[in-house]
Amino acid sequence: MTDRNRRYENKVVFITGAAGGQGREHAVRFAAAGAKVIGVDICEGLPDCYYPLATEEDLAETVRLVEAAGGAMHAAKGDVRDLARLREVVREGVDRFGRLDVIVANAGIYSPSPTQFLTSEQWDETIGVNLTGVFNAVRAGMRRMIEQNEGGAIVITSSTAGLKGFYGCPAYNAAKHGVVGFMRSLALELAPNQIRVNTVHPTSVGTPMILNDSFPKLVSPEPDAGFDQAAEFLRPQQPMDIAWLQPGDISDAVLWLCSEEARWVTGVTLPVDAGALLK
Repeated sequence: MTDRNRRYENKVVFITGAAGGQGREHAVRFAAAGAKVIGVDICEGLPDCYYPLATEEDLAETVRLVEAAGGAMHAAKGDVRDLARLREVVREGVDRFGRLDVIVANAGIYSPSPTQFLTSEQWDETIGVNLTGVFNAVRAGMRRMIEQNEGGAIVITSSTAGLKGFYGCPAYNAAKHGVVGFMRSLALELAPNQIRVNTVHPTSVGTPMILNDSFPKLVSPEPDAGFDQAAEFLRPQQPMDIAWLQPGDISDAVLWLCSEEARWVTGVTLPVDAGALLK
C-alpha cells in the first residue's frame, strides 16, 4: 500500500497561479506528499483587476516553501492567456523532472461589476484568465500525459459561482460555469487514456482575492470597512457559520481528486463550500 503521506512520490504536477493563494498552498502540499512541481504565475497586476496580484518575489517564496517541504520546483513567470509561454514552461519543467502526471488549472481573478457597468475590457480580461487560461493550461500539458500512457489527473479550480448565479459578477460567473462544461467534455475525451478530469468549487477562501483593502469596501457601506465587515458579509452565505475557508481546505480536495484514492472519479463538480450551495 502506498504511504498516503508520500502518495505523489515520483510524480510531477503543473500548477498555474502558483505564486500565492490557493496555488501556493497546492504546490507546497503536493511537494510535501513527494511531488516535483512546475509552477507558473503572471507575477504582475492586470489593468482591470481591482486588487494586487502576486509578484516575482511571491513566486520565489513559493519555491522556498516547496523546497522547505522537501520538494523541488521549476517556477517561471507566464500569463495563462499565452499558450506558447505555458507550453515553454511545461517543456522546461518536463526536461528537468522527466514527466508530467497532474495539471492543476488554478489561476484566476475576480473583478466584479454588474453587466450594465461592465466594460468589454473587464469582460475580456476575466474570460481570458479564468476560462481561456484554463483551456491553455490543459493544452500545454495534456499531450505529454497522453504520450506517457500512464494515466493522470486534471483538476480545474471553478467556484460556487460555477454552479449557481451571483449578483454583480457576470464575467466571473460565466467563466466559472464555462470551465465546468469544458471539464465535462474533456473528461469524456481523456477517459480512454485513463486521465481523469474534475472541477473543485470553493466558496470564499482566505486569499488576497478577498483579503485586500478593496474587497471590504465593495461589500460594506462603511467608509472604513475592513476584514471584520467583509466577514459579516460573507459569513451568512455558509450554513456552517464560517466567513471563509483556508487554502489548505481546498488543497485537501485537490490532492484527493488527483490521487489513486479517486482513481475512478472523473467528470465531477466537487464543492468545498461549508454548505453554501444549499442556500
